[in-house]
Amino acid sequence: MGFVERKKSFPALLLLPLALSLLFLERFTVIYALNYTNYKQVSSLRLKRIHRHLDKINKPAVITIESPDGDIIDCVHKRKQPALDHPLLKNHKIQRVPSEMPRVKVMNKEEEEEEGGKEPKEMMMSNEGVKGAWQLWHTNGTRCPKGTVPIRRSTVHDVLRAKSLFDFGKKQRSLSLARRSDAPDVVSGKGHEHAIAYTGTSQEVYGAKATINVWDPSIQLVNEFSLSQIWVLSGSFDGSDLNSIEAGWQVSPELYGDSRPRLFTYWTSDSYQATGCYNLLCAGFVQTNNRIAIGAAISPVSSYAGNQYDITILIWKDPKLGNWWMGFGDNTLVGYWPAELFTHLADHATMVEWGGEVVNSRANGLHTSTQMGSGHFAEDGFGKASYFRNLEIVDSDNSLTSAQAISILAENTNCYNIKSSYNNEWGTHFYYGGPGNNPQCP
Repeated sequence: MGFVERKKSFPALLLLPLALSLLFLERFTVIYALNYTNYKQVSSLRLKRIHRHLDKINKPAVITIESPDGDIIDCVHKRKQPALDHPLLKNHKIQRVPSEMPRVKVMNKEEEEEEGGKEPKEMMMSNEGVKGAWQLWHTNGTRCPKGTVPIRRSTVHDVLRAKSLFDFGKKQRSLSLARRSDAPDVVSGKGHEHAIAYTGTSQEVYGAKATINVWDPSIQLVNEFSLSQIWVLSGSFDGSDLNSIEAGWQVSPELYGDSRPRLFTYWTSDSYQATGCYNLLCAGFVQTNNRIAIGAAISPVSSYAGNQYDITILIWKDPKLGNWWMGFGDNTLVGYWPAELFTHLADHATMVEWGGEVVNSRANGLHTSTQMGSGHFAEDGFGKASYFRNLEIVDSDNSLTSAQAISILAENTNCYNIKSSYNNEWGTHFYYGGPGNNPQCP
């Protein structure tokens, strides 16, 4: 009662500044705060720059679809998509379909038996309980019309979560690209940690494929992420000319404003310095599919000791035109990275990597608790640990073959680890991941 009486005795003039402050705070919150967006003082000049950038990448929509998870999906005419703004693609004619799909090279019975013997019988698993994951934005049946492509709309809040407008949609390049003499470095150092399988660098590679288990790992800090992907690489790791094509699923609060796993793509032709970006956030990747939105949430996701969901991704070089195509699921064509974007990859790849990556910011001097995969170590196995199965590569005659001579790498096995194997049903496969911070990973 005393509090109520004191509140009534406030002079009206003292309440006025409070009311104005609340009004300002309300407006400030609407403008600047959304999900993980931090409180920032943003100048009008910076806001103008952000809006100019968004006007470039958010193309006029034929129709707009509101996803149940809050995303806005714009159905944009395929000839108006961001890719064609790239200076190297001014006269680019969109390739409707690839000249041919990779052929499956069938092993003879003796080869199958020989390879199948690499794994103890008790480790064999089946595809029962494994289901394909899909996307949320068209669960109500609404699709983009033919002749258009679905593009996730970017907002001011998305840009404000990035370090800068230049950094928006880009992977942060590490200061150190030093690597072990016997293993690749996918931008390691400065907090990037991996659990990956990879091929040697002596062969010519023209694509890769894998089926990737989908989870929703927890992320400790807004600027950290957890992803599981395929890398198709060429060029030098210790120079500025590394070419990389990447695709998989990713949880990134900074990029998307939430903690949902999302289908993503990435490319760079200069070691992540200036070229390339995630998804369609810059000119480059040409989308041809009207049912798959790159950057949209994947649903449902796997659960511990429950149903397992996975996605299949195929990346390969068109034998005739040289563009790098991406297939999703049962070889559904998503689109392609034009050959003009690359230097080394204009010819072929020299290495493929499959696996997980997290950013470890070491807040307060401790290892991050950001999870990789399911957040469980590889030895926990099916239904508990995350997996990649049916690892394949595309060779020079456009044939898919099981990836046989792979190596595995995890920088700190007390935080995240990986264990590979082989059987007839899952081919070359591996379990990977971990919880990050724990008593053995301080």
